[in-house]
Amino acid sequence: MSDKNSHWRFATRAIHGGYDAASHQGALNPPIYWSSTYAFDSAEQGAARFAGEEPGMIYSRVTNPTVANLEERLASLENGEAAVAFGSGMGAITSLMWTSLRPGDELLVDLTLYGCTHSLVHHLLPQFGIVVKAADFTDPANLGEHLNERTKLVFFETPANPNMRLVDIAAVSERVHRLSPAMVAVDNTYCTPYLQRPLDLGADLVVHSLTKYINGHGDVIAGAAVGRKEIIDPMRWVGIKEMTGACLSPMDAYLVLRGLKTLPIRMDRHCQSAHAIAEFLERHPAVTRVDYPGLASHPQFELARRQMAQPGAMIAFELKGGLEAGRRFINALGLVTRAVSLGDAESLAQHPASMTHSSYAPEERERHMISDGLVRLSVGLEDVDDLIDDIGQALARVG
Repeated sequence: MSDKNSHWRFATRAIHGGYDAASHQGALNPPIYWSSTYAFDSAEQGAARFAGEEPGMIYSRVTNPTVANLEERLASLENGEAAVAFGSGMGAITSLMWTSLRPGDELLVDLTLYGCTHSLVHHLLPQFGIVVKAADFTDPANLGEHLNERTKLVFFETPANPNMRLVDIAAVSERVHRLSPAMVAVDNTYCTPYLQRPLDLGADLVVHSLTKYINGHGDVIAGAAVGRKEIIDPMRWVGIKEMTGACLSPMDAYLVLRGLKTLPIRMDRHCQSAHAIAEFLERHPAVTRVDYPGLASHPQFELARRQMAQPGAMIAFELKGGLEAGRRFINALGLVTRAVSLGDAESLAQHPASMTHSSYAPEERERHMISDGLVRLSVGLEDVDDLIDDIGQALARVG
């Protein structure tokens, strides 16, 4: 994190971090550098840059001035030493996996993961000799039997996608570091650094799908990782440069930087509306369970208060009628959009059993705690009363 900005508070760093207008002819907004490669003054300078002995640009797959501005700002907001941006959240996760794991190494993951992450770790990585283990991270004691000298990476989300299970970042990090040489990586997409900062709680690395709240406008695919420089450098110089090529375009970096400027005020509104909707759902007779960390009924309510500044804007809830009720509810929505993804200005809803996780066998969904009646709601920035009206009329059709 840049020392010159470290005294600024979060909202100020979200707007100004990593950018000096005086260095760019006074431009208020960072320029978009449309260049694939960069000239060297001499062969010696090129060699020094490739060796990491001199700062400066080489090739835009490695980084780019607009992307570098985003990376510095993200590192500052997560209280990290360095960051690297990617063309997607999965680009960040795959680059992390390929640079930190070798055949024979062990990866320990939580039971509940985003669908594409689940496919990567359970179906692809084992083909390359990586041993993947899964445990229920909601109780850190469950990790002990799975940790050993071969464990190189521990990965989880909190809150988890799509069922809103929370993991105690500090407790898990302490246990992992005490019992193994593994690095702890946390997917912080649901919270953003405005609501939760895993590095401050003992994690080694944070990954994001910047596509979601950090960009916030549904017009970018992007990802990032933040942590110590010794972890980030291999992800840049090996992971993205030579393994995945998942580089972020300068235009997309610019759009994420623009979105970051309003992140605090957007998240405040998202969270306020989500809390009101969660309370409405909890009272509705068609709903059997609401998983929202801001409700006192949430089994991990106290953990949420301890490690999250606000409970977020994602809600998972269970409908009485199971699979068919979930389909009817989703199909009856009018204002709320039926779509995957989250964190946009528009409210989005999806029914995992008939959408994102429809390819899973019922027993596999059950094993990963994704029930047939589960609905995931990403609360947007519309008037909350209009959202409640729409959700209410859709629930009335569930039967």
